[in-house]
Amino acid sequence: MERGSLDLRSERPKRSLWQKIVDLALTDARTLDGGIDEISVEELERVLLESDFGVEGTMELVAELERAAERGRAGSESDLRSLLGDRIRSMLERNGSDAVELERPADGPGIALILGVNGTGKTTTAGKLAWRFVQQGEKVLLAATDTFRAGAQEQLRQWAERVGADYVGGDEGGDPAAVAFDAVEAALGRGVDRLLVDTAGRLHTQRNLMEELKKIDRVIGRLQPGAPQERILVVDATSGQNVLSQAAEFGDALDLTGLVVAKFDSSARAGTIVSVARELALPVRYLGTGERQEDLELFRSDRYLAKIFA
Repeated sequence: MERGSLDLRSERPKRSLWQKIVDLALTDARTLDGGIDEISVEELERVLLESDFGVEGTMELVAELERAAERGRAGSESDLRSLLGDRIRSMLERNGSDAVELERPADGPGIALILGVNGTGKTTTAGKLAWRFVQQGEKVLLAATDTFRAGAQEQLRQWAERVGADYVGGDEGGDPAAVAFDAVEAALGRGVDRLLVDTAGRLHTQRNLMEELKKIDRVIGRLQPGAPQERILVVDATSGQNVLSQAAEFGDALDLTGLVVAKFDSSARAGTIVSVARELALPVRYLGTGERQEDLELFRSDRYLAKIFA
């Protein structure tokens, strides 16, 4: 196959993102002691863009690689790993250090709103978070404010039973803010450590539903001043650059405190995390890495880089 004719789509299942980068930067360019040829630069840009690093992030990484190649500092796989690793880490750390668990005040329950568009995995994320906190010895209450989607309440109820959490729901078609009200009262009355409020999925362009989120938020704040302490947006890693627009729109409605990136595949969509960290003043708090209840991990830049460079 001639250089520049690499069929990335046909080879995606076989080769990781890192191997594609190595092949293009080292093998395809033959060596990096004298710079990178134009064809290799274009192919490297395509690999990074297809992995959702975004235009600006991709240009920054490629420019860094070109500068290093001109100086003869990226002639081996080890050099390349160190170079790109340092640059990606600097992008990730623009919004602070590694993630910490959701906030829990000294007095009263820690309350978190779980937000997002349809199909991102909000309810599953709420269940995984509940399991995580129950395993840490905390008393957790799950609240289902999605009173419209068929099966939504039952899905969260099943999660509560599975992980050992309490549960509060509402009537089908009822007022979501009323469910939130009941949930906060229950959390206060039962001495709950954490209340996780699962909300209905909505497109960020549905203004009436975004107003509904604001109402839920206000109701919680009236019952417990300072709450909710966390407003977590769950995004789907496979959504690519749509994650940025979702975060911007939800952020206009509520003061978001972080993201959960669900359905994370380190080889296919690794750049989504970098795009978010680089372009939004919003930290990634957790990664969803599978279907099991334990497949939710605090975001750590070193572990993320290890996934990319595996």
